[in-house]
Amino acid sequence: MKTGGIGRRELLGGALGGAALSLLPAGAFAAEIDTSDLASMTGDVKPIDAAERAARLERAQRLMHENGIAAMLIEPGASLVYFTGIEWWLSERLTAAILPARGEAIIVTPFFEEPSVRQSLAIPADVRTWNEDEDPIARIAQALRDRGLATGRIGIEERVRFFASDGLAHALPQAKLVSANPVVRGCRMRKTAAEIALMQKASDITIAAYRWTAPRIREGMTPHDIGALMDAATRKLGGVTEFNLILLGEAAAYPHGSSKPQRVREGEIVLMDCGCTVEGYQSDISRSFVPGRAPDEVRRVWETVAQGQRIAFAAAKPGTPAGAIDDAVRAYYERQGYGPGYRLPGLSHRTGHGIGLDGHEPVNLVHGETTPLAPGMCFSNEPGLYLPGKFGVRLEDCFHMTESGPKWFSEPPPSLDKPFG
Repeated sequence: MKTGGIGRRELLGGALGGAALSLLPAGAFAAEIDTSDLASMTGDVKPIDAAERAARLERAQRLMHENGIAAMLIEPGASLVYFTGIEWWLSERLTAAILPARGEAIIVTPFFEEPSVRQSLAIPADVRTWNEDEDPIARIAQALRDRGLATGRIGIEERVRFFASDGLAHALPQAKLVSANPVVRGCRMRKTAAEIALMQKASDITIAAYRWTAPRIREGMTPHDIGALMDAATRKLGGVTEFNLILLGEAAAYPHGSSKPQRVREGEIVLMDCGCTVEGYQSDISRSFVPGRAPDEVRRVWETVAQGQRIAFAAAKPGTPAGAIDDAVRAYYERQGYGPGYRLPGLSHRTGHGIGLDGHEPVNLVHGETTPLAPGMCFSNEPGLYLPGKFGVRLEDCFHMTESGPKWFSEPPPSLDKPFG
């Protein structure tokens, strides 16, 4: 059989269940991707409901009381979605939420945006609008005065922009602006069963998309070609693609890639770092594999990273400081001759990050982080090894903490020859 005038070569065979990786001329890739053999996996998904949102607000208000915070200011982003359901974007026209320690939320938004904002608003709220010739900060200040909160401690969510917090400080000089982290992190860091179920579905979709995509990878493909396959599969399976980072050959030595041209080649690393969302909740899974015969050095590094993942998972016990997981992995890598610390060749980034509505959330599995692990916390586990000028290997699977210890969202691959289980 001929493909594009070049003889076909069996490269991935046993590693991918009999799949073949063929030689194609540069740029030879079908414009349309046939996903007719896939079906949505989201028929049983249960969105976050009114009871769940009410419980979030109740917990937030309890934490505000415990931390002496009278109200919180939140701009568009994951925290706004988490507490109010509002899906909006940052712009020069301020839309924000005020969550008081007592009573219902207040939403401040441009007058002409109110109907659109209400479409995703999922909690009872007092919606106050401002016109284009008015100051939205004045609206926020007045709302706080109306609730008797103008002299209290106002929590500022960590992604609120300076112009908003600074404007509020000038509008309410007797108020004290403080970090809202004790409240926001106190709520968002520990996921409920409903949130974990959505993250599990997102992970299941990403793994299914990997298993569909991998047998279709061909020598000569670019990161864009592979990403297009992964995106098509993810969408057909019911996920919303969040990112597809594909690193080939030497580019895999640099955790977030290289601008140099890349193509799949026999005997060189293919590193895929992909994730999707289901009802806004994210997955984040990485796989590294080799079309054809893997060089011995690649195989050794792959096995070391796999052991690093196992060490991180074993160290993740309830009550353990998050930084201790990173320390355990780094100590093992140093015994294998990598590092020390963040030096290369070695592990140049943290072992893992929090994950949920945001792909990267507090807290991280990183040296020095003292936050103790607790049930409901969710993390990536990705202790990659990077050899500049040569290649890198990253295996990444996420887990969530239970009362008895960590539980995988996706199982790590059993071997380099079986990268997708």
